[in-house]
Amino acid sequence: MDARRHADRWLAAWNAHDLDAIIACYAEDVDFAAPTVVRRWGRPDGRLAGRAELREHFSRGLALAPGLRFDEETLLTSPGGYALLYRRENGNRVLDVVELDDRGEAARVRAFYAAEQP
Repeated sequence: MDARRHADRWLAAWNAHDLDAIIACYAEDVDFAAPTVVRRWGRPDGRLAGRAELREHFSRGLALAPGLRFDEETLLTSPGGYALLYRRENGNRVLDVVELDDRGEAARVRAFYAAEQP
């Protein structure tokens, strides 16, 4: 799967609030880091490992933002991945840097926020 198709599938899943479809975008052993992990899980390194932890994290995020919506601003591509800049429903801008594995799933993700996000 190429970067554009993966990003489109990921955005559609989030905007539909479809947790199963969101998780299907990630590798089973995904390495994920974000400032939201620090706040929600109390992990100073902000990292989660694997789909099970990611599912719980995203479930918490969906519960905190029932009106959640992501609107793409820019997609930057690179061999094996991409960076997606998007704006959330609350106006916060986020940059996700995604490395895709051989199956086209997100294997390593780093999320960067312009402002604090609960």
